[in-house]
Amino acid sequence: MTGKCSSLTQLFILCIFLASLFILHIALPDKAFSEQENRYLAEPPKFSFNALFSGKFISGFEDYVTEQFPGRDYWISMKSRTERLLLKTENNDVFFCSDDTLISRFEQPDPAIIKTNTDAINKLCENSPGPVYFALIPGAVSIWEEKLPPKAVTYDQHELIDRIYSGLNTINADIYSVLEDHDDEYIYYRTDHHWTSLGAYYGFTGLADAVGFSALPLSEFNPQVVSHDFYGTVYSSSGVRWVKPDSIEMYVPEPDGLVINNYPDGTETNGMLYDYSKLDVKDKYAFFLGGNTPMLKIYTGSKGPVLLVLRDSYFDCLLPFLLPHFSQIHVIDLRYYRLSISEYIAENRIDEVLAIYSVDNFTSDAYIFMAGR
Repeated sequence: MTGKCSSLTQLFILCIFLASLFILHIALPDKAFSEQENRYLAEPPKFSFNALFSGKFISGFEDYVTEQFPGRDYWISMKSRTERLLLKTENNDVFFCSDDTLISRFEQPDPAIIKTNTDAINKLCENSPGPVYFALIPGAVSIWEEKLPPKAVTYDQHELIDRIYSGLNTINADIYSVLEDHDDEYIYYRTDHHWTSLGAYYGFTGLADAVGFSALPLSEFNPQVVSHDFYGTVYSSSGVRWVKPDSIEMYVPEPDGLVINNYPDGTETNGMLYDYSKLDVKDKYAFFLGGNTPMLKIYTGSKGPVLLVLRDSYFDCLLPFLLPHFSQIHVIDLRYYRLSISEYIAENRIDEVLAIYSVDNFTSDAYIFMAGR
């Protein structure tokens, strides 16, 4: 009898707990954006019978409940601590690596996406009267492989880069080798998926070799630390809260005569090379160029050809190194730009084109096909 009462009491407490969570889920307003994870959260799916019978409504509702769960950040953190106590080496596809480093797992990519994107880059070559350069940036999961926990399984990015390059008609930059030569340096953030400004400098030297100009030696730069407390996207998704923050460095001061036009919604506004206001928010990497935007037109004040860059956010901290080598640099993010690239090249008298992406983005981005339009 006592055992039965105890079981009923436990069941009652569990029901109260679950009911409380349900009430909180209904009562608390939905969060549109997660500062911790630096991304937009799922919204309630729109109901239709087609969506219901196809399974899209149920799938969308599951995502909505998961991402709007009360105390989500707390539960993610608790899960990561539990995994660590159980001597597990990863949480939410993030490896707990040596030197307080968090590195995202890289899975085998979809061959169909790779083919679509390589076809688009080759079409870009056909549509461009001048040379087209291409650069794939490996992730920390590959260059810092020695930091990964024992028996960590990840897909080989080096072989993948070579395979993608072999199918392109572009002039390809060897970014992998220059980063590998400096793998004992602070070339990636420990809590974010991006490379650091130092890593971007080394990537710039590899790009310079492909384009055909001389890169200034590292000794010519005087880097300044602009933030000592940067926690990036990998920190957020991992749930880990015990690692120390990263620092962000600026290598190139803003030159005199630089003009940047930003087109966040199609209307021209003043852009900036460095946005110091971003150092006061969670996404401090947006310090470079002010964060994601569809298009920038940069008038450098230097002599040289006009360059169009199709890129992801890895390029943002590399761009300052390019300023002395081009008269104009047009920067387009295909995730937000929907017009014809071939028409843009003709209308803006583009001399040279650079497509530069991280391996992770190039093998997963569903918008790179726009490069061939």
